[in-house]
Amino acid sequence: MKLNIRSFAVTSALLLGVGLFLITWWVIAFDGASSEMTLIGRIYRGYTFTPAGSFIGLIWGLADGLIGGAVFAWLYNRLAGDREPVQR
Repeated sequence: MKLNIRSFAVTSALLLGVGLFLITWWVIAFDGASSEMTLIGRIYRGYTFTPAGSFIGLIWGLADGLIGGAVFAWLYNRLAGDREPVQR
């Protein structure tokens, strides 16, 4: 079975970007906004637990998920090859 690289990349981008956006708002709702540097903020420049930071995280997550998903699907397709399913 081969993966559609474009579909997998877009799905990964949406999951990572929207997931990071929603988690940021979850933290803001329960702990309040904070502009402290976090581990994710060190990787994604400009990301903080603030409303503006949630949109920055959304953009970074979309880009990272798109690239990561495309690489993963391409690598999967290369390694899976054209193997026939095992028949019993």
